[in-house]
Amino acid sequence: MPTNEQRRETAKRKLERQLERRAENERKRRMYTIIGSAAAAVVVIGAVVATIVLTNRDSGQQTASTSGTTATTSEASPLDAPEPAQAGGLPPFQPPEGLGSDCQYPQSAEEASKPNDAPRAGRVPTEPAQVSASMATNQGNIGLQLDNGKAPCTVNSFASLAQQGWFDDTPCHRLTTSESLKVLQCGDPTGAGTGGPGYQFANEYPTNQYQPDDPALMQPVVYPRGTLAMANAGPGTNGSQFFLVFGDSQLPPNYTVFGTIDETGLQTLDKVAAEGTIDGGPDGPPKLDVNVESIALD
Repeated sequence: MPTNEQRRETAKRKLERQLERRAENERKRRMYTIIGSAAAAVVVIGAVVATIVLTNRDSGQQTASTSGTTATTSEASPLDAPEPAQAGGLPPFQPPEGLGSDCQYPQSAEEASKPNDAPRAGRVPTEPAQVSASMATNQGNIGLQLDNGKAPCTVNSFASLAQQGWFDDTPCHRLTTSESLKVLQCGDPTGAGTGGPGYQFANEYPTNQYQPDDPALMQPVVYPRGTLAMANAGPGTNGSQFFLVFGDSQLPPNYTVFGTIDETGLQTLDKVAAEGTIDGGPDGPPKLDVNVESIALD
């Protein structure tokens, strides 16, 4: 028969396991909401801007943005909402010191959603500056130009996963068609928005064009139509999920841009976007099933 001390120890261990599971479930719930939290932040910023514009217009004043980058919200009535304010564009690229000289891919807290080998770490080449790739989907082909000269660590990971067949037969699980965010998100084999390769890595362009404490990192900029960028769940959490921009989108510059989409690919994305989401809302699984059949480097 166990002693009182043994029973207390058993109860303590059980409670610790319950707390650990609860914390893990909560952390997974927060993972990879694209742009999730960032999109929400843009909408909040837009709501504040809309309020200021309406107030100043009523008093006969004009609005001046202190940062030069403002966002709009699609929540306002079209009868009284201001014209969408255009945020500033992506910053000019200035090669940071040591670009591509020390790419690191440490293990993430989450296990890999699909077997793979992490990409080689350390120095990776920045030439050629552009690498062509073809993304075959059941809705049409999407041609990509990977920007190795600006985001070599990111391209190194993306190419490694593509060559291992990581993206083969995986869904594009999220479509966003709001006024300020127009993207299709792919790269999660689970289709739930929480999957990844079991490793993570740091942001590159445009994040590395700012100092870490620069307030501009909190202000939205325009990710233009045709941009290929990484989704993340916070600084240093890039994995396998990426998003394709089919309409100018306003986001803080915290998502690595690592390529562009060709015209054929944009036509494919336009077709998917035109059908909207399953439930008809501005954010959710696309109504047109989009499955990545393969991604090959040309």
